[in-house]
Amino acid sequence: MQSTLVSIIVTTYNSANYIIETLESIKAQTWKNIELIITDDCSTDKTIQLCSNWLEENNTLFERTEIISVPQNTGVAANCNRGIKASNADWIKFIAGDDILLPNCIDDNMRFVTDNNNVAIVFSQVNLYQDLFLQNNFVTAIPEHYPMNIMNPEFSASDQYKLLLLSDRITFTPSSFFNKKALTKVNGFDESLKFVEDYPMWLKLTRAGNKLYFFEKPTVGYRKHEAASNNMANYGLFKPLYLKSGPFLKKNVYPFLPWDIAADMKYVLGVSNIFQNAGMNKKTSFFEMLYKSVTVYFNPFRFIIYLKKKILGLGRTNLFYAD
Repeated sequence: MQSTLVSIIVTTYNSANYIIETLESIKAQTWKNIELIITDDCSTDKTIQLCSNWLEENNTLFERTEIISVPQNTGVAANCNRGIKASNADWIKFIAGDDILLPNCIDDNMRFVTDNNNVAIVFSQVNLYQDLFLQNNFVTAIPEHYPMNIMNPEFSASDQYKLLLLSDRITFTPSSFFNKKALTKVNGFDESLKFVEDYPMWLKLTRAGNKLYFFEKPTVGYRKHEAASNNMANYGLFKPLYLKSGPFLKKNVYPFLPWDIAADMKYVLGVSNIFQNAGMNKKTSFFEMLYKSVTVYFNPFRFIIYLKKKILGLGRTNLFYAD
């Protein structure tokens, strides 16, 4: 089994503070047949220089290595697609330039896909750390319990697609492990969405009939820090990036949902735009209470959905209305 080549694709952007730790975690993999691809999205710090220097010392440890750089920033999705295009392997593991792979990451994933037929996308647990990958900085494993909603073994790809239309409920994205053919068949990541790469991919994969699988073992270390682009501490009630999701939702989500659920989502997005424009996207007790009141208690579509769930009993027969 160790004869199978695996591509580890490191996506970087101004990752100089953390990239060496990421690369050292790849070096420490128990699985040795690896091609290492570093794809950088026009970093303005010393990321490329640090990667080049590290590869000069460690190049012979890998089947092949490559650094990809571009003259201007193109976004996370395009950066991932460059890595896919450069890959020569059947299996791909992405890792961000501020996270780490646990030593058995590739080994555990390859054992799972070898032991289970027709698996193309695999998730596992993610160990969350605050700032540093030290035992004292460990926060929790994500998810803490299995099976959770989206990864219930009884769900088909179609079931998972419906659940994902309702919301992106995959909080353990860094653990994802892909068969390259599955990615190329859906034309890779959606580059029209510059800073959101994972949720659209889950929708494309499950809509195409690819079931998402999970095994309960940590394979990745995820770093929570102030500079992280998805750090909610930098925002208020919701991320400003959420407000830009309208065109994507209009094209890829709303048409495939029951009208009342789609209307509820549009209503909440509209309210969020009002809060943002009025300078009320702030984590204060007053604005939190006001936002919840308007989006939940005074939201007419929530009452319609509730009636369908409880009075008509759709919560027992229709996955869109299940609790």
